[in-house]
Amino acid sequence: MNRHLLSAADLSRDDALLVLDTAAEMDVALAGRSIKKLPTLRGRTVVNLFFEDSTRTRTSFEVAAKRLSADVINFAAKGSSVSKGESLKDTALTLEAMGSDGVVIRHSASGAPHRLAHWIRGSVVNAGDGTHEHPTQALLDAYTIRRRTGRVEGLNIAIVGDVLHSRVARSNVLLLSTLGAEVTVVAPPTLLPVGVHSWPCAVSYDLDAVLPKSDAVMMLRVQHERMTGGFFPTVREYSRRYGLDAIRMASLPEDSIVMHPGPMNRGVEIAAEVADSVRSTIVEQVANGVSVRMAVLYLLLGGAMDGAAE
Repeated sequence: MNRHLLSAADLSRDDALLVLDTAAEMDVALAGRSIKKLPTLRGRTVVNLFFEDSTRTRTSFEVAAKRLSADVINFAAKGSSVSKGESLKDTALTLEAMGSDGVVIRHSASGAPHRLAHWIRGSVVNAGDGTHEHPTQALLDAYTIRRRTGRVEGLNIAIVGDVLHSRVARSNVLLLSTLGAEVTVVAPPTLLPVGVHSWPCAVSYDLDAVLPKSDAVMMLRVQHERMTGGFFPTVREYSRRYGLDAIRMASLPEDSIVMHPGPMNRGVEIAAEVADSVRSTIVEQVANGVSVRMAVLYLLLGGAMDGAAE
C-alpha cells in the first residue's frame, strides 16, 4: 500500500483485498480476547483532525486506534487555534511536532488531505473532504457486502440519492468497480454531478427499473446543508420517486441487502421499516467500520515496524 490513503483510486484491487482480508483477521484476533486490544501500534500516535462534525467516523477511528494500542489525540477545530485564524498547514505542523505518526483528517474543503500529505512526514488518511471522497467508508461498505453475500465481484450494486453532494458515492463507485462489481448510480438529473458519465458506472433516473436486478442497494442521505438551491420540488416528491419503502424493497431479489452510510433521514430516502428490516446492514456497517479502520491504520503505520505493509 501507499503511505497515505487519500482516495479510493489510490487502491489497486490487491490493495483493497489486502485491507478487507486484514480487517477479517482483526475480527478473528479480537474475538478470542477478553480485552479487545492488540499491541500492534503500541508507541505510535494517531491524531484525529476533524474540521467538520462527525459521530460515526471520528469515534470509529478513535476506537480502531485504541484497539491497536496507539495513543490517540482528538482535535476539533471548534475551541482550537483554528478559530483564531490558524491555517491547516500550521495546525498540522504543530501536531507533527508533538510526535504524530498518522493523521486522520476530515475537512470541508475538497483536496485538503492531499495538501496535508505534502506538509507532514506521517501517514494521512482521508476521513472525508468536502464533496470529494471518503475512502474508508467505501472500504467498510465493501467489507460489509462481502461478509453478507460472500463476494463483491460480479454483483449489481445500486447507489441511490444525492450523488451530487456525496463523497461516499464517489469513493464507492471507484472501489466497488475496482473489485469487479457492476455499479449503477440512481438519482434525479439535478442530483448528479457534471461528468458522472465518465465514472466507471451506469447512470439511471428510474429507481423502480434498477431495484429488481440489484444485489445491494445503498441509499444516500439528502444533504440539505450543502444545498443552495432547489434540487427537487418537495421532500415528499423526492421520497415518492427515490425513497426506499417496504413496497419497493419487496421488488428486490430475495438475497439482496439494503445499506446506508448514515446518518439517515428516516422517511425521506429510507423508510423506518426498511432501515430496521433483516435486509438492512446499517448497524453492521458501523461495527465493520472499526475493523476496517483498524486494518487501514495497521497497514499504513505498522508496516515499517513488522513488515505487514509497504
